[in-house]
Amino acid sequence: MANTPVVAQPGTPPGPPVPPAPGLAGVQWMSKPDPTQFSTVCPPGLEYLASLDQILVHQVIELAEVLTGFETKNRYALKNSLGQQVFFAMEESSCLMRNCCHQDRGFILHLTDNFGQEVIRVVREFKCCAGCCWCANADCCAFEVTIEAPPGIPVGYMRQSKTCWKPFYQLLDANRSPIFEVQGPCCPCQAICCTEDVQFEIISCQTNEKVGTLAKQWAGWFQEVCSKANNFSVQFPRDLDVKLKAALIGGTFLIDFMFFEHQDN
Repeated sequence: MANTPVVAQPGTPPGPPVPPAPGLAGVQWMSKPDPTQFSTVCPPGLEYLASLDQILVHQVIELAEVLTGFETKNRYALKNSLGQQVFFAMEESSCLMRNCCHQDRGFILHLTDNFGQEVIRVVREFKCCAGCCWCANADCCAFEVTIEAPPGIPVGYMRQSKTCWKPFYQLLDANRSPIFEVQGPCCPCQAICCTEDVQFEIISCQTNEKVGTLAKQWAGWFQEVCSKANNFSVQFPRDLDVKLKAALIGGTFLIDFMFFEHQDN
């Protein structure tokens, strides 16, 4: 995986040498905001999210996986609406887990900033009996991810909830209090003849109003047919707590694995 040096933005004061970024070659990175401009304490690395109301999640196409069918570690580039990369995500999982359990596997996703520092960690434990929406009221049958920012400190959880048919999730805060409901369509899939975005609505548990959208975007014929790499858009209120923004971003990966990581995507 190629390293890209971080280029100082105009107006940025000189500082110590910056280590190579862990992202992809030829990437323009978003400049890091000044943490002193925030009125409240912001977890290290989440300053990038303070001024954003949208994050684009682009999964990297793995040629080895396309050519051989051998399941490799997922990688994602997370960008703002201007196309500047905000974070880079890399999956940690065992080869046996990836190729035997496929989309149901347990994993850890490490999200790093343009300084190479891990700022968000997304963890899903393996559950052999999980995934059925009818039984998701039982902990052993519900998939869940823990979102930590910084690593080791939970800021939220995305949990599958019981439903008869439609995909249904709850976003919980660090105290496991429900903050948002994420409701999907009856048929969360795309095809060559149906390329519209698959919309998951983000509903406030306090006001019961829609506050954002999590959408699976059509990535083009080649990527959709020949690979399992997916593109997502996450929209949320600009003034939302950065910890909840991070939790919504982490929850996107749970939806990706559950509905769009299949071989016949």
